[in-house]
Amino acid sequence: LALDLFDQFQSPVWWSIPLVVVAVIVPALILPSPTARWLENRVLAAQNWSIGQFTLQVFLPVGIPGHKWALILASLMMYLTTLNLLGLLPYTFSPTAQLSINLALAFPLWLATVIIGLRNQPTQTFGHLLPEGTPMLLIPVLIIIETISLLIRPIALSVRLTANLTAGHLLIHLIAMAVAVLLPVMTVVAIPTAILLLLLMLLELAVAVIQAYVFVLLLSLYLQENV
Repeated sequence: LALDLFDQFQSPVWWSIPLVVVAVIVPALILPSPTARWLENRVLAAQNWSIGQFTLQVFLPVGIPGHKWALILASLMMYLTTLNLLGLLPYTFSPTAQLSINLALAFPLWLATVIIGLRNQPTQTFGHLLPEGTPMLLIPVLIIIETISLLIRPIALSVRLTANLTAGHLLIHLIAMAVAVLLPVMTVVAIPTAILLLLLMLLELAVAVIQAYVFVLLLSLYLQENV
């Protein structure tokens, strides 16, 4: 049973071709692209409005030099949201439930923020490793602790996204199995269980968007520290 539950997180292969590559490329193909026309369709207008609101909220505390990242982070937000939502469809594979995929997204962007801080303001960047007013005896210990907390940031980003999506998919799978088993023998119990499954699906839709937003929001906070 445990193997059956976790089989959904294995990368499918078709003719020796890993379909995770297709799953990663699909969001870029289905998102509508801007046109040169003054009037757009409603889908594109909704997309542009959501990107504008997201950029306004995320970059409000970020300094002017960090606004160069608006395109990157807005694109990442749309990309992660699309991947998370597509992963909720039946018989689909969710790349963002894989730790390796999330780490491949988080590590380069986190490293870029650190490099920007070391290049633009090295004194303040190293100053984050040692809080002001630290007793002399605690200085070596605090430097080690702060360095470790800095280095595990991309891992924390990846694990947070992976764990939340994996937990949601497993819970949906378990409740769906319960509904399928109970429906022929205990219809009275299966109906409220099916309603619970529907509510859980709505919750997972919200989680898919929220986790993408949190992922990008934390990256913007790391950027704020270094610009």
